[in-house]
Amino acid sequence: MAKDPRVIHGESIKKLVPSPKNIDFFNNLITLYSNFNLNSSALKLFFSIPCPNTVTWTSIISAFVNSPTAISLFLSMLRHNPPPLPNARTFATLLKTCASLSPTSLCRQLHSLAFKLAVDENPFVASGFVSVYCKTPDMGAAVKVFDEMSERDEVCYAAIINGFARNNRPTDALRYFVEMRRQGVGSTSHSVSGALCAVSSTARLDQCMVIHDHAIVSGWDSDEYVKTALIDGYGKSGLIEEARKLFEGKLNIAAWNAMMAAYAQQGSHESVIELFISMESREIAPDSYSFLAVLTALSNAGMVSETEKWLSNMKLQYKLEPQIEHYTCLVGALARKGRLEEAEKVALAMPYQPDAAVWRTMLSSCVNNANSELAKRVSKKLRDINPDDDSAYVILANASASARQWNEVKEIWKIMRDMRVKKEVGRSWIEVKGKVHVFFAGDRKHERMEEIYAKLSELMMKIDILGYVPRTSEALHDIDKEDKKEMLWCHSEKLAVAFGLLTGVTPIQKPLRVVKNLKICGDCHHVFKYISTVENREIIVRDAHRYHRFLKGNCSCGDTW
Repeated sequence: MAKDPRVIHGESIKKLVPSPKNIDFFNNLITLYSNFNLNSSALKLFFSIPCPNTVTWTSIISAFVNSPTAISLFLSMLRHNPPPLPNARTFATLLKTCASLSPTSLCRQLHSLAFKLAVDENPFVASGFVSVYCKTPDMGAAVKVFDEMSERDEVCYAAIINGFARNNRPTDALRYFVEMRRQGVGSTSHSVSGALCAVSSTARLDQCMVIHDHAIVSGWDSDEYVKTALIDGYGKSGLIEEARKLFEGKLNIAAWNAMMAAYAQQGSHESVIELFISMESREIAPDSYSFLAVLTALSNAGMVSETEKWLSNMKLQYKLEPQIEHYTCLVGALARKGRLEEAEKVALAMPYQPDAAVWRTMLSSCVNNANSELAKRVSKKLRDINPDDDSAYVILANASASARQWNEVKEIWKIMRDMRVKKEVGRSWIEVKGKVHVFFAGDRKHERMEEIYAKLSELMMKIDILGYVPRTSEALHDIDKEDKKEMLWCHSEKLAVAFGLLTGVTPIQKPLRVVKNLKICGDCHHVFKYISTVENREIIVRDAHRYHRFLKGNCSCGDTW
């Protein structure tokens, strides 16, 4: 066990150690005080040193890393007479503080100073700048710093990979991961977990498996961060069985939450609650993310009373303050059950100002319940938050179309055009042998499009025999029935499934996996239940909200989504 720095300090005073000649000793003593969380003593010692050098200043700044005090000390360092010049370690420590406090303007000033002192290309300093810039909207600055580095090590690559992954740019994150491997730069737990984070956001199962193999070969598969990222990656890719295989040994709370979140997205509330109880039995205290997984699963199942019970227990029994995301789950559960007025009351009564996610949840349920009047009210609240939010207009138009209020639909589209609000384009994609094939509604660009449409016609004939009736109410346009039917058959998720069912595209014995950026439409959901029967295939669709597992004419969501 390390010796108490107070004892070491006391012994040095007895021996009359003069500070000017033993500055290295006192620099180390400041670090020791910091390691023992005795920062006030470290600061008192620092102020007793008459001529602190760069290392002394850096040591005391490091003691207060992630705190505004570190920045104040750095400013004092620059004002000191004579001013000691900060070194690479000083900048690395300050950038770590910037990353936690997010003072963007200070980061730019530090960058300018680092350039003047010629330490900006130091790998630790440069990766620090990349990390900080990645936490701002200016990803271009992060890329510029990275590209201008003369030498890039594993720390720099980990910073840029995680930066793109956090900023919802998974393709760029994976591109840098591939570049890192081609350049022969070794991976770290941070670069591997960052790449897995990118994979999980796009549900790219093949890529997840490739990175898993790399983690095993490089020895990172047992790292707790990597293992958690693997559980999250497999869970969000819909391969819950693989995620569960990794769920063994000593696990941190993040791994438990990732596993519960995976089950929640699959709609298995029983498994989520079972894991929650198991976690508690191992004396691992649940946190707000644990409850979010439970509440999400219950909300997806439309279990209102259970959602209310767990939300209450979170606050009263576990002394955890529910956040807006937790209340959104209750709003969603009520709305899915058609209890829209009650959902609105919860949204207005909760101790937070309702955000866009709350009103969007309400608005989607207004469409399902053909409640165009409430939809108008909710849409206005959503537009008050963000006038450019396309969902406020699109979902309202869908609600009006469901009520066959075609004039109002036209008026909403006109307002969108006048406001220059662009509708997010629906797209679906399927990964085949590491390549992602993306489809849009009515797409004709794929190289095998003739075969795809021929397969669609074949599937249509097969499911017609089983009694399929098109849900033309989902074609929210004022056109005749046949045109609506044709429009429904051109939806992006149907094209992706048809492509996946072509001979030689996907192995017959494996599930067909499709991802959609928006909520799956009711007719596509209806059709996939039929197709899973006539083709004897398991079809797994991940939409913007959850997973749908179609098998033998049924869906895991229980037709509630």
